[in-house]
Formats: sequence, structure tokens, C-alpha cells
Amino acid sequence: MARTLSNMLPLGTEAPQFQLTDTISGEVVSLSDLKSARATVIMFICNHCPFVKHVDAGLVAMANDYQKKGVTFIAISSNDIDNYPQDAPDLMKVEAERVGYTFPYLYDGTQEVAKAYDAACTPDFYIFDGDLKCAYRGQLDDARPGNGRPVTGADMRSALDEIIEGNLVSAPQIPSMGCNIKWMS
Repeated sequence: MARTLSNMLPLGTEAPQFQLTDTISGEVVSLSDLKSARATVIMFICNHCPFVKHVDAGLVAMANDYQKKGVTFIAISSNDIDNYPQDAPDLMKVEAERVGYTFPYLYDGTQEVAKAYDAACTPDFYIFDGDLKCAYRGQLDDARPGNGRPVTGADMRSALDEIIEGNLVSAPQIPSMGCNIKWMS
């Protein structure tokens, strides 16, 4: 299992715009359609990564808690489906329904969105404030497959609480770790 760290997009960077197909609804949606005036969480994930599978239930729990507070969650898969067919859009929909995602699961078939966000791994997390400026990028928490630590979402929950209150994120921002995005050759 490869261990790749986030590239850590500079804080204050404006969220790159995109227009992608939501594999759950089949609709083409844009960041402008989905963004929140409070906070927008963008997650680069995929179906097969053991790091994503390890935190799936925690992602769903966090989304369920914070969507009630006006936070938008958006998941994006950018993996090369020719070499990783288990990450294909039709299977993304199946996985989203199986896990219980309450947020769009978008397919980035050209990988342009992942490149625009400087995404490196799955999962890779970004939180943008109401002005779509990067306020947090880093890990969900310190749980990893096999390390025995529980998935709590502590780092992102703390960041979301501060952003919702209109504060800067005060805690250190630690890179996320996971499998590398499967880039097309």
C-alpha cells in the first residue's frame, strides 16, 4: 500500500472552478452550483483505496453532522479507470449507495480538476470558506489502516468548527496520507 502525502495547497488559494458529472444523480454540476456560503469540503477519494475505505464511515458521519450546519461536501474521483476499472463511474454510484454518501460523488475523467487542486492522494481533503478561499487542507484525523487509532474526523471537525465561527484554523494542518492518485500516462 503506497503512502503518498498531500501537496498542501497554499492557504487562501481560491477554489478552482469545475463542472463534472455526479455519478449518483447523473447530472453535470459545477462548484458554483454546489458551494456553500459557510464552508465547502472537497475530497479526492476513490472506490478501491484502503485509506479511503478505512475512513468512509467517518466521512459519512461528518457529512451528516455538518451538512445540518450548512456545510457542503463534494467527493471527486480522478483515477485512471483504464488501469483501475473498479473506480469507473458506474461503480462509483454503486459504492456511494453502499457506503451511504449524502453528497455528490463526481467523476474527473480528464484529471484536470485533480491537477487544478494539486491533489496527490486518496483521500485528499480541502475546506474552503464562504468566499471559496482555502482555509484548511490536510488529514481527516490521525487514523490510518493498521495503526489502531479510531476514525474520529477530529482534525477536520475542529477546522470546520473554527471556519463556521468565522475564525482562522488555529491547529496545525497535517498532510493527509493515502494511495497516490492513479494518473493516466
